[in-house]
Amino acid sequence: MNAKTTVPAVAMTAVSMVLTLAVVMMWLGAAVPWPVALVVGLGIDGGWLATLAYERRLAAQGDHSPAVTAVGWGFGLVATGVLVAHALTAEENAGAWLAVAWLPLAAKALWLVHGLWERTALTAHALKTIRGIQQEARDEAAVARARLRADAVTEETRLTAVTQAGARVARVQARTAQALSRAWSTLETVRGGEDTARALTCVTGRVTPGVAPSWELPVWGPSNPVPPLDALPAPTDATDAELDRLVDEIRHSETPALSYREMATRFRAAGHSASETRLRAAWRRVAA
Repeated sequence: MNAKTTVPAVAMTAVSMVLTLAVVMMWLGAAVPWPVALVVGLGIDGGWLATLAYERRLAAQGDHSPAVTAVGWGFGLVATGVLVAHALTAEENAGAWLAVAWLPLAAKALWLVHGLWERTALTAHALKTIRGIQQEARDEAAVARARLRADAVTEETRLTAVTQAGARVARVQARTAQALSRAWSTLETVRGGEDTARALTCVTGRVTPGVAPSWELPVWGPSNPVPPLDALPAPTDATDAELDRLVDEIRHSETPALSYREMATRFRAAGHSASETRLRAAWRRVAA
């Protein structure tokens, strides 16, 4: 990883130093002896290289010197200035020389990037630990997402089952209500018929001769409970005379006289007991 930033910086530095020395030799060689031009070129490159080496030493020790950095940038600006001046005074290929005049500053910038990378670089152990933490976080997030999806699917299935069951119950209730409605409509039609009472009386005349009971079919809607009569002592093994007296008393407790059905209901609501056969026989005796 260190070579990814070191190699470009070293290559750019070498190219810029060679270019600076060549420009100084060509530019100043015509005005001064070439040894003097060589010394000037080597001085610029040497000063730049010396400050760069000092900066790298301080960086290796974890230190930094703004003065050394300023001197290094100064040498870079001088080299760049030399290249720009040569490009502006060159009679041929001025654009090409001006295009490479930024190389010293570029090399300095690459060393700056390399220094920033070194200050933020981590060891292999630290990188491995970070990757492990990130992988653990991704695993936990994936498990949480899977759990949420499973819970959502379960809840959706439960709601679907409840909804379907509710729909089935509603359909059954609707069908039952329709059947009850049709049955009650039939009962109401029969109850309102002209020949209903006469037919019922004809059928029951043999059971209760001489009595015309009031036949009434059930009424659709709320019903009021019948108030019970005062409880009268009536043993289970009551005689026929006692049973006749109770039946007659209950039958004539209201005006007009109660029907057999109403009398039987009040008889048992009052706490009395008797078989249906004895109760009907008592009714026939009283009614007769």
